[in-house]
Amino acid sequence: MSEILEVPSKDIKEYLNNNSNAVLIDVRTEQEWDHVGKPNAEELGVTSHFLSYQIGEKRILNEDFEQQFLDLNIDKSKTVLFICRSGVRSLHAAEIVDRLGYTAVNISGGFEGSATINDAGWKTNGLPCK
Repeated sequence: MSEILEVPSKDIKEYLNNNSNAVLIDVRTEQEWDHVGKPNAEELGVTSHFLSYQIGEKRILNEDFEQQFLDLNIDKSKTVLFICRSGVRSLHAAEIVDRLGYTAVNISGGFEGSATINDAGWKTNGLPCK
């Protein structure tokens, strides 16, 4: 397993300018998507997928995550960007996908930001949302 590259939310546009062959997977829960919003990566030229790493309000680990990821049929030539609320769940998801032979990148500040790494997150950095 390789070390997962972590890109701060504020640097995503620049990263994508240099790495356009990418897809985004938001691994938050359905409740988070409905109540907080979703990244609109399509505005940045990137296809988005929404696949929960944990399920429900109790955030129970999604035992089918790996198979559900494989069912997306993402080409291994693509870089797979992962995002969650603050960058922790997405890092775990990226590690799983990295073991499957994909190039995985974690968006370190997540969608809402992380105080521990001083990253304001996708939404606060003014990246496109829906």
